[in-house]
Amino acid sequence: MSMDLSGRTALVTGASSGFGEAVALGLAKAGAKVALAARREDRLRDLAARIQASGGEAVVIVADFTDENQAQRAVHEAEAAFGRLDILINNAGVMYLEPVATADLGRWRSMLELNLLGLIAATQAALPGMTARKDGHIVNIASTAAHVANPMAAAYSATKFGVAGFSEALRKEVHKDNIRVSVISPGMAATELRDHIAVPAVQSAVNQSAAAMRQLTAEDVADAILYAVSRPPHVMINEILMRSTDQER
Repeated sequence: MSMDLSGRTALVTGASSGFGEAVALGLAKAGAKVALAARREDRLRDLAARIQASGGEAVVIVADFTDENQAQRAVHEAEAAFGRLDILINNAGVMYLEPVATADLGRWRSMLELNLLGLIAATQAALPGMTARKDGHIVNIASTAAHVANPMAAAYSATKFGVAGFSEALRKEVHKDNIRVSVISPGMAATELRDHIAVPAVQSAVNQSAAAMRQLTAEDVADAILYAVSRPPHVMINEILMRSTDQER
């Protein structure tokens, strides 16, 4: 299976840890030039240094994707750095889990802005260049929560169902321009995502569930993303839904 992405350029949002970090390393190893975007500049610079030390090319873009203007600026900076943007990995996201009755709506609003609106803003900024070249690939990270809604995850599922719905509508709009759209929906994974849970009892319960299974790794998810973006131009992987073998829901 070919994973040669030589000559391709990519922007990875949420690249400072987890799926984003792993897929950035994978893209660079496959030969792509990679723009690394997130809020934590120190982590991005460390990741860029590792990529460059291995012979790859990476640039750092500090941006907060809860702000649509910063999301769009990140895309424009990636295009300016590389001359074009071939692959957009919309990975930045948070997971705030709490009961609907007592939820902090400010926290949920922030999650909506990052998980869904920031993704939409970045996509919108990338489309003109991709449309003009009749070439591009947009990968949106959803979740099994885009398929199964569970207690405590109402708003998180709302954002991820939104990502899935947005992606399918987008695919129908842009396939005529040879732009591919893929959704990657991972299940329980060993990343920092659960650290965002602000309700201690909920965080404890989720961590206990995670500890009882062989979780997906960030590299597992990165492999799925790399598979999707390395298919021949006539092949569009619409969605990859993946769970740990031990995960029931």
